[in-house]
Amino acid sequence: MKLSHVDESGTAQMVDVGDKDVTKRRAVATGTITTRSDVIDMIAEAGLPKGDALPVARIAAVMGAKRTSDLIPLCHPLPLTGIDVEIALGDDRVTITAAVKTVSKTGVEMEALTAVTTAALTIFDMIKAVDNQAVIGDIKVIEKSGGRSGDWTRGA
Repeated sequence: MKLSHVDESGTAQMVDVGDKDVTKRRAVATGTITTRSDVIDMIAEAGLPKGDALPVARIAAVMGAKRTSDLIPLCHPLPLTGIDVEIALGDDRVTITAAVKTVSKTGVEMEALTAVTTAALTIFDMIKAVDNQAVIGDIKVIEKSGGRSGDWTRGA
């Protein structure tokens, strides 16, 4: 099997996307941070010692998506055309969903994953004074559209 990010000698390389078509592409990722219900109440009331976590996490998600190629060695820098971030509070968890769009030659799955992860890390940072045992997890791509491999939705 030929690996796309490895050359004939086994050296890691950035994939050449020069011959690929420019298309509209979108990826949606999600993840959670599990904590105690009293911490969820503090988040909802903007009552954390560090302040209101939700708007800070949304900005962190956008910043993370925009800097993905600086963080992940073989990612192409992409012209992002949109980043939508939703944060939902449950009884004992925060669910983060990021939808990232581009018109480019390669997909935005890594940017969506980075957006979710950056938001989750930001929330952890803001709640660690009241719950240093919170758990970040279940980060995954749940939807993708555009490009040669087509569209798909997890579980469909």
